[in-house]
Amino acid sequence: MYSTGTESLLKQAREIQDEELQKFYGRISKLLNTNRDLGNETIDSLQRLNLIVSATKYAKTLPSDLKKKLQMLLVSKAHPEQIQVLFSSVLRESLPLSIQDLSTGLAEDVKSSSYVAAVVLSQVACKDDVAPVCQHMLKCMEARQTDGQICKHTLPILTKLISYSPEILTEDQVNLVSRKLVDWLRYASIQQGATMSSGSFFSGPRTRQPVPVTEVDGAVAGDFFTVLCVGRSFGEDQWMNMYAFSMIRKWLLTYDTEGTSGGESAHLSPIQIMLSQVQDDRSEVDSSVVSMVSATSSSSRLLPPKERLREKAFEYCHRLIEQSDRKAIKRTDTELQKACIVEAVTIMDIICKEDPSYVYRAFPSVKALYGRISVELAYARVLIPIAQFYLNHSEMAAVDSEVVFRQLFSRFPSELFNEPALAYELVQFCRANIAVLKDGVSLYRQSFPNLFKFLAWNSPALISDYMELLPSLMSPDTAVEILHSLLDLPCLAATLDLQQRSATYQASERVLWDHGSKIAGALEVFRQPSYRGLFLYILRPEAGSGDTIDRLNILHEVLSEMAASPRVMQCAQVVPVLLHVFFNNVTEFADQKLTNQLTLVLLERSSLLYNINQFKIELFRVFSTHIRALCKLHPSLIVDQSRELLDFAGSTANIYSKEDLYTNVVWLIGEYLSVAHDPRCSVELITSFFESLEAVLFEISQVRQSASPPSYPPHVLTTLMTTLAKLASRSQDLIPRLSLSLSKLCTFARSKPVLACYSEEDTEEIITRAHELTNLLKLPSVAQFVLAPPALGESARWHRDTNTSLPRAMRTITELLHKQSNFLPG
Repeated sequence: MYSTGTESLLKQAREIQDEELQKFYGRISKLLNTNRDLGNETIDSLQRLNLIVSATKYAKTLPSDLKKKLQMLLVSKAHPEQIQVLFSSVLRESLPLSIQDLSTGLAEDVKSSSYVAAVVLSQVACKDDVAPVCQHMLKCMEARQTDGQICKHTLPILTKLISYSPEILTEDQVNLVSRKLVDWLRYASIQQGATMSSGSFFSGPRTRQPVPVTEVDGAVAGDFFTVLCVGRSFGEDQWMNMYAFSMIRKWLLTYDTEGTSGGESAHLSPIQIMLSQVQDDRSEVDSSVVSMVSATSSSSRLLPPKERLREKAFEYCHRLIEQSDRKAIKRTDTELQKACIVEAVTIMDIICKEDPSYVYRAFPSVKALYGRISVELAYARVLIPIAQFYLNHSEMAAVDSEVVFRQLFSRFPSELFNEPALAYELVQFCRANIAVLKDGVSLYRQSFPNLFKFLAWNSPALISDYMELLPSLMSPDTAVEILHSLLDLPCLAATLDLQQRSATYQASERVLWDHGSKIAGALEVFRQPSYRGLFLYILRPEAGSGDTIDRLNILHEVLSEMAASPRVMQCAQVVPVLLHVFFNNVTEFADQKLTNQLTLVLLERSSLLYNINQFKIELFRVFSTHIRALCKLHPSLIVDQSRELLDFAGSTANIYSKEDLYTNVVWLIGEYLSVAHDPRCSVELITSFFESLEAVLFEISQVRQSASPPSYPPHVLTTLMTTLAKLASRSQDLIPRLSLSLSKLCTFARSKPVLACYSEEDTEEIITRAHELTNLLKLPSVAQFVLAPPALGESARWHRDTNTSLPRAMRTITELLHKQSNFLPG
C-alpha cells in the first residue's frame, strides 16, 4: 500500500523508544522557546512529531510545557495557516487535554478559533465540553467581520458540533443560522471574484473589471449563483454559498424534522394567506415550473426562518436540476453535475416529507430529470435518489413509478453488476426501504435474480447487507426458486465472469485471454448457441421462468474450469451463511406444501451441486441441520416424500458422499415414520422402509477376509440399527428379521478387516448398541416406549448424541435384563 520509504518512516515512528521520545520532546520544546520565527528545522521536527503521535492507535502523552507551548502557538496569529494546521493535528492526537483551557483560549481570530475548536471536539466527553465552543462560533457568526473570512471557517466546526450534540442549539440560535443559510444560498454575487492582472511593462498590477460567472456550458449565468456556476475565481460570498449547500441536508434533517402542520399557511397571517393564494392561482395558470418557483419567492420573505430556509433550499435545488441539463465543457463539471443532482433531489425529498405541499411543485422537475437521464447508464447512481423520491411521494402525486423501479431493478443489475459503488448504493437503498419495497413494489421481489448478481460479483463486501435483505425477498411464491438460486450462486458468479470477458475480448483476441486455455475454453462454450439457453436462465432478470433447469449437471460441467476462480470461490463461501438465513425465515410462512417442496429440493440438489472445494461439504451440513427443522415443523412430510426418501436412504453411495445428510435422513425416518405423527403411516409403508434400510445394513456387513476394510463411520451403523429397531417396534412382525441382522452385525464388528479399520472404542460402540437393541426388542411393548418416548418425556439431556443415541431409559432396561439373567440358577 505504501512505498518503501513511507513504510520505513512509519516503522520508525511506531517503534521509537520512550527514552528517545522524551529527548525528542525536550528538543522540540527548546526549538519552540528559542525561535520566534519557526525555521525549517523546527517545522521538520513538528512534522516528525505529528507522524509519531498519529502512527499508532494509542494516544501519546506530551510533556506539560510542550503541550502549553503548542496551545499558545495554536491561537497565535503570527504563524501561517499551514503551521496552525500542524499544531492542531499534533494536539488532536495527544492524550486528553484541558478542555477548559482550550475553550478559554478561543481567539477573536476565527481561523485560529476553528483549529482550537477542532482540538476541543477531538477531546470531548460530554455536552458541557462543547458548549463554550458552540457559543463562541455562533457569536462570531453573528458579528460583522471585516476580513470576510469568518463563516468559511465556522461552518465545518458547526456541522461537527450539531453531529455531536444537536440539542446544544437553542431555538433562537437555530433561527439565526437558518437566516444566515438563506442569505448565503440565495444572495451570493453573480460576478466573479476580483483578480489582479499583471499590467503592462510600465504600469503595476491592476484590478480587472468584474465579469459574470458562467454556466457549465459557457453561457453567462442568468439566475442566482449556485455550486454549478463556473468562474476563474470566487468571492467570499460565493464560497459561503458552496459551504452552505454542503451542509443544508444535514441541517434540515437535524432541525427541520417537526414539519409544519398544514403546510406553509399554518404560520401565515390572513393577509399573507391571501397573497399566497393569489400567487398559487398564478402558478396554476402558468404550467412552467420556473413560474411556480418565482411566484412564491416574494411571499417567502414573510415566512418564519425555518420555513424560509426550506423555500430557498427548494429553489436552489430546482435551479441545480435545471443547470444539470446543460452540456458541460469539462468532464469534471459533468461529474459535478451528477453529484449535484444527487444532493438536490435528496434535499427536495427531505423538504417534501416535511411539507407535502412541495410535492406538486417538485414532481414536474424530478419527472423531467428522470426522462432526461434514464437512457444513459452513466447516470445510474443518480437514479437512486430519484427512485427514493418516487417511492416516498408518487402515491400522493398520483404518478406511476413502475418504470423507475423497472429501470432500477432490471436494467442496472444486468448491465452494471461490476460497478461496486452502484452495487453498494442500490443495496443500501433497498435496506433503507425494506418494508415499503416488499409490500408496495411488486417488482422488488420478482427481481431477486437480478439483485443476486450484485451479490455474486461482490460477495465479501455485501454479505452482511444481503443477510438483512434476503428475508424481504422471500415469499411462498418465490421461496423454492430463491433456494435454487442460492445453491446456484457460484454458477452465477462464474457466468458473470464469462459474460464480462466475452464482452471485453472478441473471438479474434484469444491471445489476450488470461488464465490460460481453461478460461479460453469456457469462453468458447459461453458463445456457443447450443448452451445459450443454460446461460440465459442463470442470467435471467426476473423470477418466474421456473425454479430450476433440467440440464443443471451439464451447466456444472461446462463451468467446471471456472471453479478455481477466486471470485467463484469467494461467492461459494457466502452460500452456507445465506442458506441458514433462508431456512430460519422460511419456517415463518411455510405450509405443508412448501415444506414438502423444500425437502424435495434438498434431496435432489444434494446430487446437483457445483464442484468446488469444501463447498459440497459445507452445504451438506446446512442441509442436515435444516431438513431436521423442516421435519419437526411438518412431520407428515416423511409420508408425503416417502418415495424420494426411500430412494435416498436405500443408496449406499450416499453414505460415502453425503455422510451427514444421509445419517440425518435415516434418523428422521426412524423418528417420524409413525402413526403418532401421520395416520397415513401404514404397516406396508413401514415395511418398505425397513426392507430398504435392512438391505443397506446387509450390504455394509458383507465383508470378506480378502476385501478392503470398510470405510463407513461407526455412527452411521448405529443410526441404521436404531432406526431399524424403531420401525420393527411399530411392526412387530419385523423383529425376528432385525434380531438376525443384529447378530450378523456383531459378527461383522469382530471380523479382522473391521478390527483393523475401527478403533477399539468404535467396535465396542457397535457391538454394545446391537446387544442393547436385541435385548430391548425381546420386550416389544417396552421397546416402543423406549425407542419413541412421548414428547413430554423427550429431552436432549437424556442423550449423549440427540441424533443417534438412545434415551437413558434404554440403558436402564439393559441393566435390568442383565441383573435378571445373573440371578437365574445355573
